[in-house]
Amino acid sequence: MRAPIHPVVAAAAEGRLPGWAVAGTRRRRHTERVADLLEGWAREMGLGEETERWRAAGILHDALRDASPAELIRILPQRLRKLPPKAYHGPAAAILLRADGVSDRGLLRAVRWHTLGSKKFGRLGKALFAADSLEPGRAGNRKWRERLRARASRDLDRVATEIVRNRIDYRVRAELPVHPRTIGFWNSLVRAS
Repeated sequence: MRAPIHPVVAAAAEGRLPGWAVAGTRRRRHTERVADLLEGWAREMGLGEETERWRAAGILHDALRDASPAELIRILPQRLRKLPPKAYHGPAAAILLRADGVSDRGLLRAVRWHTLGSKKFGRLGKALFAADSLEPGRAGNRKWRERLRARASRDLDRVATEIVRNRIDYRVRAELPVHPRTIGFWNSLVRAS
């Protein structure tokens, strides 16, 4: 039998962010689209009660995205302060969720690393990473995103692999560094295939 869902996670599944969230209207619309996508995939996969967790992850992943890096760095332990500032919001949100009593490791890992990926991702982490990239409100590559969204519930690992490949390719072409976590995520995906 599954452990009861934490009240903060249950509230998020219903679309309510924690009181500490910093997310404007545009960001909230994005999180709703990500949550809708995750819920749809979970239903297509027949995940039953897991659907609530997946929807909550979609709402919670960007709960601090509109906070400034200066605010977020104060939440992070020293070892995470060397992350790219645009990636601070995930780890900071996971820390605050943990402080609220959320102990769901898979959900916390998904929220923490949704921007960079993680070699330790389970199915929820991979799905959140994919949904964040593929939600229908994203501009550019609409046909590509649409094709991947349609496949995700039956071929999640390959969809995640294509997204990571696209990100790495972009950064290499732009002569930008690729974060080691993203490389680790890539390696875990291609080893598993």
